[in-house]
Amino acid sequence: MKARELAVEGAYTFVPEVYPDDRGLFVSPFREQGFTKVVGHPLFPVRQTNHSLSGRGVVRGVHYTVTPPGTAKYVYCARGRSLDIIVDVRVGSPTYGRWDAVELDPGEFRAVYFPVGVGHAFVALEEDTVMSYMLSGEYVPSHELAVSALDPALGLPVPADTEPLLSERDRVAPDLATARAAGTLPDYAACREAESLLWPRTQNPAPRRGEG
Repeated sequence: MKARELAVEGAYTFVPEVYPDDRGLFVSPFREQGFTKVVGHPLFPVRQTNHSLSGRGVVRGVHYTVTPPGTAKYVYCARGRSLDIIVDVRVGSPTYGRWDAVELDPGEFRAVYFPVGVGHAFVALEEDTVMSYMLSGEYVPSHELAVSALDPALGLPVPADTEPLLSERDRVAPDLATARAAGTLPDYAACREAESLLWPRTQNPAPRRGEG
């Protein structure tokens, strides 16, 4: 499994080995050993899995979870093609306000790890795009917040050749500056603490790059 650190602190993308043959293919989008070697700790205990189906031009996000409790994610595209976007909305983070984007498809089965507290958005680039998620927490409506994916100050790479289709929730989401002024963005230190609580106290995860 190949891996690369993204521009948002604590986030990574992974590319697994794909085994094609005359019947089709076999792939493991997630492997614990490879993940732990790169990130420095095992994947979180999975509390919920999600599956979404989107038409071309659908934009979902930027979604994040109130922290605590916070939610970490591991995401890949099972069908179609998407532009997956991670946005650092953690106040106090060394990469606050930055974003990175990764194209996901069922050719490479590239996956993205989202640490606790960051924002997640994606743009469906094809019809019938299926996204698959593993999450560290169960869905609680009152904990789920959003900032606008169309915030010009963020400048997210939403394609200009298609009219974006957003939910009502995402259409009325505030921009990043407004959400920060309202005090609704997660605190970086609280996110790191919430993330550390996902693993048993007997484990000692390796420090992230730049720490130690």
